[in-house]
Amino acid sequence: MPSSTRFRYRIFFMVLLVAVINYIDRGALSYASQHILSEYGFDKKEWGAVLGYFGYGYMFGALVGGASGDRFGPRKVWLWAGVAWSVFEVATAFAGDLGLAFFGGSALAGFAMIRVMFGFCEGPAYSIINKTVSNWATSRERGFVVALGLLSTPLGAMLTAPVSVFLLTVTGSWRWMFVVLGVTGLLVLILFMKIFTNLPEQNPRVGALELAEIHAGRNPAQSAGRTATAGEASVSWKDFFRSRTLMCNTLGYFSFVYVNFLLLTWTPKYLQDQFHFSLSSLWYLGMIPWIGACFTVLLGGRFSDWMLRKTGNLVYARSWFAALSLLLTTATFLLVSQAESATAIILLMTIANAFNALPNSVYWAVVIDTSPSSTIGTFSGMMHFMANIGVVLAPTLTGYLVTAFGYPAMFIAAAVATCVGMAAMLLVRPGKL
Repeated sequence: MPSSTRFRYRIFFMVLLVAVINYIDRGALSYASQHILSEYGFDKKEWGAVLGYFGYGYMFGALVGGASGDRFGPRKVWLWAGVAWSVFEVATAFAGDLGLAFFGGSALAGFAMIRVMFGFCEGPAYSIINKTVSNWATSRERGFVVALGLLSTPLGAMLTAPVSVFLLTVTGSWRWMFVVLGVTGLLVLILFMKIFTNLPEQNPRVGALELAEIHAGRNPAQSAGRTATAGEASVSWKDFFRSRTLMCNTLGYFSFVYVNFLLLTWTPKYLQDQFHFSLSSLWYLGMIPWIGACFTVLLGGRFSDWMLRKTGNLVYARSWFAALSLLLTTATFLLVSQAESATAIILLMTIANAFNALPNSVYWAVVIDTSPSSTIGTFSGMMHFMANIGVVLAPTLTGYLVTAFGYPAMFIAAAVATCVGMAAMLLVRPGKL
């Protein structure tokens, strides 16, 4: 089989594709809300809980997946996680009925079990993306390639609306929507496993020139596949909590996650309740808040790498850049909370989400910049685990806030979260564990 000098970009593309499917799978439930609420009689607080159950499993899946990627290699984790989350995506179609049959007649308990397990299996994805990028990307393209993987967040969220509405309309059943999505995920995973290896040097499709390019410019602490040095071997998971940089970076990432899951889970119901949009309108209205983020997540990775080349200063390129982006996010969400027309609110939501996505690659790049290669998966998983409190908090807290204070309160809460993240990123010093 002939070797290539650009094969790694096929790997990056497949990582993006798998991650997009991962994101559509988790967001599809939001577009089935009207069907599920009418069938099982959930109120807003219970629906907020249903949306939040995913996060409990997701947190621990991220932690286990990151450590497993370091120990067993990313390929095995991609395989078991991808198969498992696709199976539980299919099982979501029967979650309520399982609860009624086996959990004391509680449909809510059925959704809790399935969504927690589904979240656990989806949890490893972004930690393993970081491990994969660490192994396959050159040092000069790392920020952009991290951003390419993270493009799956806004792109997947944007595509969730048309894909979900299309499947709901064509099949006429919210249950069939989950079955189709789960089977599609399994098929794409098979294609990915046919070409993916843990390291580029293990792949016959990677030529000597490309392999030399991948390893060029890496410092010894970031060379994939090598034996750990004595200093690196002494680094343990406890060092994550001793590092101001990694802990503050995690708080910054939490603010991103909070906003992301707030918009992913509550936008469809918000638009239906507040402005009485129909399901047929949501296929395009649900896309709009994510359009700008699809561009800014890539722009942010490019800009961060450019700043690093120009200044040679990781603090400017990562920390200050992220803090400024979060400041703009905070200001825009405060404007959203005061807006009244649907047009103004959707436009401002789009701008806020675009600012929020701008530094997304920074959080993951800081882990690579700061961690020895033997702990990148573990530390990525720990960051993901802690930040994913936002996955639970955003939909669950919003259910209470909306019930008690109305929908503007959810945007004020988002502004508070990003303001805290901004302050934390000012304390980040990449490269200093």
